[in-house]
Amino acid sequence: MERGRGAAELADLAPLHALGNPVRRRLYEFVSHAGRAVGRDEAAAAAGVSRSLAAYHLDKLIERGLLEECFARARDRSGPGAGRPPKLYRRARREFALRLPSRDYELLGELLVRAARSDDSGAVRGTLEQVAYEYGRSLGEGASTELETVLRGRGYEPYEDEPGTLRLRNCPFETVARHDPELVCALNVLVLQGLCEGLDIRADVALEPQPGHCCVAITTRNGRANPS
Repeated sequence: MERGRGAAELADLAPLHALGNPVRRRLYEFVSHAGRAVGRDEAAAAAGVSRSLAAYHLDKLIERGLLEECFARARDRSGPGAGRPPKLYRRARREFALRLPSRDYELLGELLVRAARSDDSGAVRGTLEQVAYEYGRSLGEGASTELETVLRGRGYEPYEDEPGTLRLRNCPFETVARHDPELVCALNVLVLQGLCEGLDIRADVALEPQPGHCCVAITTRNGRANPS
């Protein structure tokens, strides 16, 4: 298992410092929550600033590595004379962290994954699966709010894809999941199954991978993602 970055310290201070500017923060949050690439006009309107000011700050966020650029032409504008595809912005896939003193929780996650993979008896994995479900259930039982709010608080960035179905734009375990997606995604499912159980929500939690999203979808059996 090859590790990527080391323990979080101050390496990401400069990129994250860029978010101290309120306009950049609004633009970054809008692009992040959009879950797709967005243009300058749309971002400017959402942040309540001019297009030129939005373009300036969006490009600064690209310089800092917080956003990525891409180019795409609208479907109704193609062929000769359509012009250059507009510049679009999307959230960068890499993660940023500041933590003092240094901590390396990613390493602990990798060690647990390695232990589960190397245990031929299956005992380690069985214990992890049981703990994952029980943790999710305790999280739900201790919550005084609805499912979507709990998920948002845990970093999943949920959105309702269709009536009764929640999808998740962000996987809080993505870095570790790259090393063993089969194991980590299965544990993620169990956590969310336990969460629904703890919230007393009848739901189907299944793996439905989509590019750039968490691989889990939650469908409530009564057709509502947030039953009252």
